Amino acid sequence: MDTIASLFSFITTPVSWVIVQFHKVYGALFGDDTGWAWGLSIVSLVILIRICLIPLFVKQIKATRAMQTLQPEMKKIQERYKNDKQRQSEEMMKLYKETGTNPLSSCLPILAQSPFFFALYHVLNSIANNDTVGVINESLLQSAQKAHIFGAPLAAKFTDSSADVAALDASITTVRVVTAIMIVLMSFSQFYTQRQLMTKNVDTTVKTPFMQQQKMLMYIFPIMFAVFGINFPVGVLVYWLTTNVWTMGQQMYVIHNNPTPGSKAQAAYLERLTKHVTHHGKTRGRGERAIVKAIVAKGRDRNEYERKFINGLGKEGLAAQSDGTVVKSDALAVATAEDGTPTTGTPKRQQPKRQTKAQRQSGSTKTADDSEPKAEPTSLTKSDEPEDDKPPAAAKKAAPKTGGGRSKAQSGQRKGQQRPKSPSKK
Repeated sequence: MDTIASLFSFITTPVSWVIVQFHKVYGALFGDDTGWAWGLSIVSLVILIRICLIPLFVKQIKATRAMQTLQPEMKKIQERYKNDKQRQSEEMMKLYKETGTNPLSSCLPILAQSPFFFALYHVLNSIANNDTVGVINESLLQSAQKAHIFGAPLAAKFTDSSADVAALDASITTVRVVTAIMIVLMSFSQFYTQRQLMTKNVDTTVKTPFMQQQKMLMYIFPIMFAVFGINFPVGVLVYWLTTNVWTMGQQMYVIHNNPTPGSKAQAAYLERLTKHVTHHGKTRGRGERAIVKAIVAKGRDRNEYERKFINGLGKEGLAAQSDGTVVKSDALAVATAEDGTPTTGTPKRQQPKRQTKAQRQSGSTKTADDSEPKAEPTSLTKSDEPEDDKPPAAAKKAAPKTGGGRSKAQSGQRKGQQRPKSPSKK
């Protein structure tokens, strides 16, 4: 570890200078030789570094989501060229180039803060060895050696011997209890951060090797912190615990306000957004407009939660626009229920009432004024005329059989005038 820290000695002077400047501020409040002054100086160093790394964190989020989107294509390439590793690597690089993604972008925050971590380790190790480093002179060195955090010296480690701890004016039991608690908290915060990412902010509709890798890291990283943590000075444990807590809070903010599409966090976010938009009738802030704009731009490629969001707005008489705003929809009408209460939504289309077979055969028609169909008189209907007005039987026999033809036509035969039978068949 000392060899690695010496490789980053070029940044030791800037790191020590920042710590000394913060120490001047907190020393005036709590005392120069107190653990609060030196401990808060390290915490402030972490916060300053993480604020500077926010642009890289945003880039990390975009890169991680881009990699999740590419996982199905990457899996196809792996299956297609599983016997040709060189061709597989070439196709992977081609895919990265076409989509503009970089697998290393998700590791940028960790890589960017590693020089500061090793520089701080070098500074604290020099304090433990009674060596001046950077801008920390003899007086500051003695002040840092007197600083204790919950009874543990700033430069003490879990693996130090009793003689080394006694030289720093502390007991070995106190040092090991404090360092053990800090190592557990550091490992737990790392585990919780990774678990939160896997359970809430991962697209559950796509099962890829990337998810399996992230799941493995969820268990590997805490173990690594526990193993290496016993060799970290108390000051470095303060640094790493602070950066883990910062990462956890930063990730909670992102999951709550800008979740990954298709994740459980997106379902919860869109449910909250639906309630807000339907209550106020508009979106608030650029963040909400950007999310609504992205959902509208997807069109038919929306996932289940996004379709539910759009349909929920439609039921309330609202429509999402391409610029991310929400307006009242003119295409939706307000229907009225039977009890007189208005119900918002698209009125149902009225289907014509299906006629029975007897009604179709009798040629009945339903008018707007009559609720029951009026049957037209046919040859089968009994006439109401008096018997005296009826034609004689001879005339009735001579008359053409129009009624019979009509009834036959209504029963499915050909309509119109029937052709006379051939004389040869009479």
